[in-house]
Amino acid sequence: MTPAHPEDRTGVVIVGSVTADVTTFSGRLPARGETILGDEFTLMLGGKGANQAVAAGRSGARTSFVGCVGDDLFHDLVVEGLTAAGVDLTHLRTVPGPTGVAHIRVDASAQNDIVMVPLANAALSAAQIDEALAALAPTTSVLLTQLETPSALTAHITARGREHGMTVILDPAPAAELDAEIWRSIDIVTPNETEATLISGIEVTDAASAERAGRWFLAQGVGAAVITLAGQGSCVVTAEGASVIPPFPVDAVDTTAAGDAYAGYLGAALASGSTLADAVRLATAAGALAVTKQGASPSLPHRADVDAFLTARTAAPTPAPVAS
Repeated sequence: MTPAHPEDRTGVVIVGSVTADVTTFSGRLPARGETILGDEFTLMLGGKGANQAVAAGRSGARTSFVGCVGDDLFHDLVVEGLTAAGVDLTHLRTVPGPTGVAHIRVDASAQNDIVMVPLANAALSAAQIDEALAALAPTTSVLLTQLETPSALTAHITARGREHGMTVILDPAPAAELDAEIWRSIDIVTPNETEATLISGIEVTDAASAERAGRWFLAQGVGAAVITLAGQGSCVVTAEGASVIPPFPVDAVDTTAAGDAYAGYLGAALASGSTLADAVRLATAAGALAVTKQGASPSLPHRADVDAFLTARTAAPTPAPVAS
């Protein structure tokens, strides 16, 4: 795994999507063809890339974002939201047409479903990526990307990150078929159990099956796999072995962006020089806090809140061996 350089390269760069999130809340989700009355509606900054950038920015890391936003009425919503989180927008490009949109539905159990329409995100280009990463490389040690941008560019993003000596983290969401060569340029992959199942072909239901899926990723050339298992915690698989970082139980309100809080804090912690195990613990706490609030960007926690959350739990979770 490419080491971070905390003495001079503590920055993290997120290459990814940005959307305006249209979210409805209701007691249950409608059946096919059914109309129901909801309880609440919100409109706010979202997109996996932007959410992860906000999370990293709120963690206190020097954070840069590479992506595309439209020149429509949602433009200012995006720029203001990212700027408020302290994210550098030098490499956010405004393109003609509408900003990406996500339609999110949340039920009373805090579960959700999402339809994401890329729109401006489809304009992300190899040239934009190359320019941004070359400029950021001297001060940035971690690159984080996802799969809501054009899939043809994913291999380009990860390869350029590797060329610049960055620790490359792929959050493979939404799960998609990827060229086999891409895995060799990824240091850490962070799928949830569903994504790990779809990509590896190994059904992931618990820590033992997560370890098997993790071993599949390592066999493809990935440096480490961190497979999130919701209420069961995270299974961390490296060449040295496998362990489980336990979850932090909380009362969930909305799971939207919990994975993005996790990813952003993971990347930021690694950029600061944390070990993978410590970074996963911090990310786990951030993800837990995120589900206690409604919405995407509003639920992404600030570092002071995450630290207070951890302090309140005097017995912090420690890695446990995966049962054979």
